[in-house]
Amino acid sequence: MFNIILMGPPGAGKGTQAKLIIDTFHIPHISTGDMFREAISQGTPLGLQAKAIIERGDLVPDEITIGLVKERLAKDDCANGYLLDGFPRTIPQAEALKAIGPEIGREVNLVLDISVPDAELVRRIAGRRVCPKCGASYHISDMKPAKEGTCDRCGNELIQRKDDNEESLKIRLDNYYAQTAPLIDFYKGEGIYHHFDGTIGRLVVFEEIAATIKAAQ
Repeated sequence: MFNIILMGPPGAGKGTQAKLIIDTFHIPHISTGDMFREAISQGTPLGLQAKAIIERGDLVPDEITIGLVKERLAKDDCANGYLLDGFPRTIPQAEALKAIGPEIGREVNLVLDISVPDAELVRRIAGRRVCPKCGASYHISDMKPAKEGTCDRCGNELIQRKDDNEESLKIRLDNYYAQTAPLIDFYKGEGIYHHFDGTIGRLVVFEEIAATIKAAQ
């Protein structure tokens, strides 16, 4: 069973690695954004609470986020493992996840952390282009579409997200280092932390990640 948390700063390549992991090991990819959208669309009690808070423009408190995570991980498709992306972000969230894992038989057993120097993160983020229709991601130098400015999947025009710039990235990185980076020591203490160099090429990174997952079986 692979109960995995995927960590790393914005631009580290988590999205690429997540897709490779779920396609290879056939486990669901659970991102906090998708989880919120699913709960809201299904009209669950926690989803309705989250919707009201989001519509007010406020941050969803930990107790609701943790409740949604617990609901999601308890579903049947997570029985043989899952990949958590975007949660936990803080030590209190990690401690809550550690507490609920045994309750539902979904204890985390692997933490995969991808690191990339800040200068490279800036280069990656500034050059990123996305499809607003299907969500496909490209890069102006590293992952070019077949036709410049056009999505290979659906033919839609690619855009640059408003927060894909150096100023916005600096704020996101500051938040990451202040809130999320402390999880490294937390999970080292749990004996389940594994670090990967995100600059060695996405396929090489995945080979190392896949070997780590298989070794944990």
